[in-house]
Amino acid sequence: MFRIGLLVAALLFTSPALARKETVSDRWLRAHEQFLAGDELAGRGSATRDEAIAAAYVATQFQAFGLEPAPGHNSYRQTAPIIRRRAMGTPTLSADGVTLAGLTVLSAVGGGAGGPVTVVASTAAPPTKAEVVVFTGPTEQALRGMRAFRAAGAKLVILAESAETRKLATQLGGRLLLPIRLETSPAAPQFAVATLPAAAVAALRPGVVVEVFVPFTEERTVTTNAIGYLPGTNRSLSLLLLTAHLDHLGVQPDGTVMHGANDDAAGTSALLELARVLAAGSRLRRGILFVAYGSEEIGGLGSRWFAAHPPVPLARIAANLEFEMVGAQDPKFPRGALMMTGSERSTMFGILKKHGALVESDPYPEQRFFERSDNYSLAQTGVVAHTLAGWSVPPTYHQPTDTIAALDFDYMVRAISSLVGPIRSVANSNDAPRWKPDGRPHE
Repeated sequence: MFRIGLLVAALLFTSPALARKETVSDRWLRAHEQFLAGDELAGRGSATRDEAIAAAYVATQFQAFGLEPAPGHNSYRQTAPIIRRRAMGTPTLSADGVTLAGLTVLSAVGGGAGGPVTVVASTAAPPTKAEVVVFTGPTEQALRGMRAFRAAGAKLVILAESAETRKLATQLGGRLLLPIRLETSPAAPQFAVATLPAAAVAALRPGVVVEVFVPFTEERTVTTNAIGYLPGTNRSLSLLLLTAHLDHLGVQPDGTVMHGANDDAAGTSALLELARVLAAGSRLRRGILFVAYGSEEIGGLGSRWFAAHPPVPLARIAANLEFEMVGAQDPKFPRGALMMTGSERSTMFGILKKHGALVESDPYPEQRFFERSDNYSLAQTGVVAHTLAGWSVPPTYHQPTDTIAALDFDYMVRAISSLVGPIRSVANSNDAPRWKPDGRPHE
């Protein structure tokens, strides 16, 4: 009878149904994608009702998988108050009082900004003081130099219109996006980036007084995070934090839906699959928080709110992995591999690699991807935090072509599956990932 009992137990614990629960599934990934990136959610615009519906979907999935609300919470959702500025009417730009034609404003705070022109040909020697920078060098160099221009006191940067600036305008959603900030954050200082036809830029001489004006209105709204908690067996150990972002670009002014199947429905689907598989497996020593953030596309607002209002003290979070655009593979990488941003900054990369994760170092350090995803909100507070991505800038990035049809589900299954064992190993270890010397960024 004892041997029969063992045989029955073995059959139960190796049944196909149970095995499927602990295996990353193509069917589950496709189901999540069909809802999150379907026409019905209209691109999950940041801080919109569509984003809130996506958050409700993720929250109910967490609950169905057996996760609990975050410690001290009675809900699977966390909302953050937001102040949104919307452009009203047509922006204008004048030089010595004469209105110039062909203006495109790429970025602005709203209202007026300007002053006397300083012409700059290279970011190698940025101005020490300049209210209006007319940049005549390469567009890509100018975009990389925006921090230096702001540090020099610039309120307005003017570039010559080019194929690059037109592409950037499309990637920004085809509309002028004014600041959207957490209600608890101060208003941003005046700063605008605009383009003019090349001939108009060439005619702007040093000392000419240029003014841009962007009419706007303000409204209050909310963004929504979905949070699920898988308790560990050892409550004294710090927690792991696994994250992705819910939102995308919504609907463009011409009615085009930006589905965001890869950015970042794919990351959210990966998060959900990891939650399902890890919850179905054996208990882990560390607890895991699973968070799908709102409003990443408009400044990482969901992750910034979470970092400022965490359900547990940040000192109790051992490490964070963010999943971003894992629906297509960078052709530079071995089959199934994910890129880790900032891999040289902490011991996390080596730990994951040691336990079999298909991860590679970021081959694009000049793009500063480590600072361009939700992981950075946590990293600035001291939490070891990185992003895992399939292809950082695929051809579908911020394009209408970012649809389910463009996803590589075989790649997704392979890449996500490679993380299950390593995450379990970290969760069952007494040792936590740590920053290497000078690896931690500072606020």
